[in-house]
Amino acid sequence: MRNGIDIDVVLDEKYENPKVTIHAKEKNEQVERIIEAIENAVSVENQPVPVFTGDNVEFIPQRDIVRVYTLGRKIVVENDNESYFANRTLTGMEKILSSKCFIRISQSEIINIYKVKKFELSNSGTIGVEFYNGKKTWVSRSRVKAIKELIKGNI
Repeated sequence: MRNGIDIDVVLDEKYENPKVTIHAKEKNEQVERIIEAIENAVSVENQPVPVFTGDNVEFIPQRDIVRVYTLGRKIVVENDNESYFANRTLTGMEKILSSKCFIRISQSEIINIYKVKKFELSNSGTIGVEFYNGKKTWVSRSRVKAIKELIKGNI
C-alpha cells in the first residue's frame, strides 16, 4: 500500500494497451487526481525533450526537468543533477512543455511546479522559489500575480 492507495499490477497477454480500473467508495478529489495523473503520464503533451550534451542528443522526460532558463543566448534545461542545452528558444520550449506542469516565472525562466519545494512570499511582494534539489530562483514582478493565483488554487 502506497500513501493509502492499493496498487495491483496484473500482467495479461490479452491486453495490447494498459487498462486501468479504479475502485473507490466514491468519486472524490483523490480519484480525480489519480485520473489526471494517469492521463498526464500517457499524454502526447508529455513528450521527452531533446537536449544536447556535447555532440550527442539525449531525450529527457518532462517529469525530470526542474527548470528551463536562458544563459546569455543559450537555453539551459536543468534536471536534479545536470544541465543541458536545448536548440530552441524559450518560447519554443514553452510550447512543447506541459502547461499542467510548467509555468513561466520570468522573461527568461520556466519552472516545473512539481519540482518546487516551497514558494517564499516576502513582505516586499517578491516570491522566491526553492526546488527540491536545493537551487533557488525568483519570480519576476510581472509574474507574481499568476504565481499567487497558482498557489491559492492548490491550497
